[in-house]
Amino acid sequence: MNRRTLLASTAAAAGLWSTSGRGADRPGRHVLLRSSWQTENIGDIAHTPGMLALLEEHRPNDRVTLWPGALSTDVERLLMARFPKLVVARTKAAQEAALGACDLFLHGSGPGLVGHRETALARAAGKPYGFGGITLSDDELKNHRHLLADATFVFLRDTDSLEALRRSGIEGPKTGLGPDATFALDLRDEAAADRLLEDLRLEPGEFLCAVPRLRWTPYWEIRPERVRPDPERIAVNEEFTDRDHAKMREAIVAWVTTFNRRVLLVPEMTYQVPLLKPLLHDPLPPHIKPHVAILDRYWLTAEAASVYAKAAAVVSFEMHSPIIAVANGTPAVHLRQPTDTRKGQMWRDIGLDHWILEIDAVTGAQIADRLLEIGGDLPAARKAAAAARSFARAKMAAMITAMAAIS
Repeated sequence: MNRRTLLASTAAAAGLWSTSGRGADRPGRHVLLRSSWQTENIGDIAHTPGMLALLEEHRPNDRVTLWPGALSTDVERLLMARFPKLVVARTKAAQEAALGACDLFLHGSGPGLVGHRETALARAAGKPYGFGGITLSDDELKNHRHLLADATFVFLRDTDSLEALRRSGIEGPKTGLGPDATFALDLRDEAAADRLLEDLRLEPGEFLCAVPRLRWTPYWEIRPERVRPDPERIAVNEEFTDRDHAKMREAIVAWVTTFNRRVLLVPEMTYQVPLLKPLLHDPLPPHIKPHVAILDRYWLTAEAASVYAKAAAVVSFEMHSPIIAVANGTPAVHLRQPTDTRKGQMWRDIGLDHWILEIDAVTGAQIADRLLEIGGDLPAARKAAAAARSFARAKMAAMITAMAAIS
């Protein structure tokens, strides 16, 4: 599916979006949502409230049970405060009961078939099931052909995955572009954001957020009891970490020098917190450092969303900080590393081709130029972000319509 085809379908999708919201007179169903993959990443946290917000707005009579993979006390508190009717199936017995009682098993947004085992249980139980806003790898297409073929719908969050699915010859489910549910995120923590901005002397609408990332996420450090160190991936990280982030540092210097505006260094994942200072702050020129603040702790999605909403722009090696930013109308540049999955194509799919840069193909000066374009005309940049958000929301209507079709 090319960009022209996607644009041609936007009007139709927008119509579905508007009509799907009028669901007050429709009979409700019981949806079992398999989501919440991990809590060490604000993006993985965001998948769940994003999908819940979609269901709440466009299928208001549905009852939703969450089958979580990982749910910390703090994250569960965030979810329950926003979605007080949500039922969380924490135990195996509760999960089995929910599977038996549900009308639809929904595999939520994520990096792939993270919940394939549970989805296979739904398939074996004869339950209608589908996938809403995922990326697929070639290995997943090969190893889970029957699971995908028997689904009611398979919505991919990037057109690279969608084309790969079509090339695979898998037939049966309704397919289409279904952007990551994080685009529907509406969690906010304004009080926490205001405190942070005051503590770090940041003016709303004036600062840049910068997010680092190693080429391979070091899960051997995050979960040492389950993941063994990978010497090849460690070697790749050691080779490219400074090379990648030197380019981001150059862009930070340009932002401060050109606009006399501050920068906030923030993590998307827990492992990045101790990297912010040595990787992005300490190598900066002495006259730039006073203008660069550091978030010296991990944060949760609601606070991050409120801070990104107050930022002038976001530049990130990670994918979900830009999505959270755009979901709040803030311009965001994604620096894609070659070790990342197909998901970066999302930025092109929603019309932000100009704001995704392949890190091996650009210089720090080119990243700086892109950020200076944004900072030089923030109203125009925010308009572009809002247009991308509207497009993503229109395409998400197709996912909701596909779910509604089985009721």
